[in-house]
Amino acid sequence: MTSKATGSITVTLDGSNKSTSLPLLGGTLGPQVADIRKLYGDLGIFTYDPGYGATASCESTITYIDGDEGVLLYRGYPIEQLAEKSDFLEICYLLLNGELPDKAEYDAFHKGVTYHTMLHEQLKSFFNGFRRDAHPMAIMCGVVGAMAAFYHDNLNINDPEQRRIAAFRLIAKVPTIAAWAYKYSIGQPFLYPRNDLGYAENFLYMLNGVPAEEYVNNPILSRAMDRILILHADHEQNASTSTVRLAGSTGANPFACIAAGIAALWGPAHGGANEAVLKMLAEIGDVKNIPQFISEVKDKNSHTKLMGFGHRVYKNFDPRAKIMKETCHEVLAELGIKDEPLLDMAMEMERIALSDDYFIQRKLYPNVDFYSGIILKAMGIPTSMFTVLFAVARTVGWVSQWKELIEDPSQRIGRPRQIYTGAPARDFVPMDKR
Repeated sequence: MTSKATGSITVTLDGSNKSTSLPLLGGTLGPQVADIRKLYGDLGIFTYDPGYGATASCESTITYIDGDEGVLLYRGYPIEQLAEKSDFLEICYLLLNGELPDKAEYDAFHKGVTYHTMLHEQLKSFFNGFRRDAHPMAIMCGVVGAMAAFYHDNLNINDPEQRRIAAFRLIAKVPTIAAWAYKYSIGQPFLYPRNDLGYAENFLYMLNGVPAEEYVNNPILSRAMDRILILHADHEQNASTSTVRLAGSTGANPFACIAAGIAALWGPAHGGANEAVLKMLAEIGDVKNIPQFISEVKDKNSHTKLMGFGHRVYKNFDPRAKIMKETCHEVLAELGIKDEPLLDMAMEMERIALSDDYFIQRKLYPNVDFYSGIILKAMGIPTSMFTVLFAVARTVGWVSQWKELIEDPSQRIGRPRQIYTGAPARDFVPMDKR
């Protein structure tokens, strides 16, 4: 489905007789969009939009967000319904193909992912090139980018079958890479994936299992991990997704594009937000210190930052946070955690946010990062791995967006404009005369 013309606006350049008509386009949902592509050609001007907060860089049929109403749709399906009734691999199929699979399609897709989870054996040697104390996200960037050297037989991005195989490989192998990055950092042996386990179960097994004893799956924790993956699978044109698309617009191979997305996700303002939540709680130190921390947050002259509350896009409650909150309490109950200081502080912060007028008036509700950080902490996953888990979940979204970009005939290489504010044209002065 493509956007439809819904009208036009006329733009007149002040001080001249130049004007142009810009078409207004409308998608399935959301506001109208002014098509500014001929603005420079007709008027000799272009637009200025730092951060691209008011600029649509592409058409997409994958994900829709209404931040004012707290709505998130994958291919038109509300995230609440998908998190309750679906599993992550079904979501992967949906994001990649546009429709939910029937039983035969699901089984074939499930098998395709399952039988691609093994890594090339030489990649084990590649891990040894990293320092033991390397951040797992550094390892993720390096190893995912290096996949192009190990799986170079399917790098023709213009071949639909090779795109399909690349998608399978990324979705299937990134959890193995993530688990191995963790095992490497703690000096434990790598565990090979198991074909008898589901996607989330297999990931937890590779993270937590050891060769010395049998691994026992906990269905509550596996389901929690599956939900975390579902809720983070895609989120429209965010920084990392835009990075993947920009890299993809050059014709770069999919492994390089996803590695670029991982690098963008690493930033604390993006994928590192749930890690920042736990760092904030650690700095608070104790439940009794929360009132003082809140007063500092409210003080305009203070530089104290509140992490895990509010969202740049959602001006209402983050729909993912509602689901994550329920999952959080399920996990805490399953694990019997009652006296964990960080979790006690988190629950008190949640209580304050839902009752304090300062938070309510500013719509600073706990977001998905707040609850996911608590869940992962409770499950014993170190904070250095939080963003890695985000990358595991978001890989399918990145691959789906990359695939859509490649298949869109209207897409061109990304080339943003700028306002130049440097020195005017000037002549070179020899060094002895400066």
